[in-house]
Amino acid sequence: MPSRISFSSNVLRLDEVAWVYTDTTNSIRFYYDSPNLQLRDSKFVGYTIAEIRKERDDRLCEVERSAVFNVLAALEASFRIDYLKRCYQKRKDELSRHFRDVHKRDGNRVHLEECILDAWKQHVSASKALISKIIGAFKYRHWLAHGRYWEPKLGQQYDYLGVYLLAQEMELVFQEQRLS
Repeated sequence: MPSRISFSSNVLRLDEVAWVYTDTTNSIRFYYDSPNLQLRDSKFVGYTIAEIRKERDDRLCEVERSAVFNVLAALEASFRIDYLKRCYQKRKDELSRHFRDVHKRDGNRVHLEECILDAWKQHVSASKALISKIIGAFKYRHWLAHGRYWEPKLGQQYDYLGVYLLAQEMELVFQEQRLS
């Protein structure tokens, strides 16, 4: 039998990611949009207003991508914790039984998409469309995580708010599942 995972107290929470995102974007806007930036920071001597705005927008884009990455990392942790708790608690629902069978075979090292997400699609009918959207978002995270060296074929654009709302929706499904 595989050993049990000790859960960390450092798990990313969606609300923490949201606060960091909000604080950081507000700070960037405050810095770049403040009057006389060229006089206060020698870096900007010779910059035009358009160049300052472009740099601000580039920084905001990068912060958004980092926030999306962190939201999806938090969501992956939620899926993995749910998987392990279902295995440890020996619940009787279909998904928990399936996960215990997988755990007997693969232990703690399971693939997120091929094992955990596919099982959610198969065994929890209410979450099929949501899981499909989440799989697409994880493909975006994969692109971010591997340095963005290729042009992704994602089928849609991903932004912080959209991914955050997906993660929140899934967190509600986790809560409903815990109550049932």
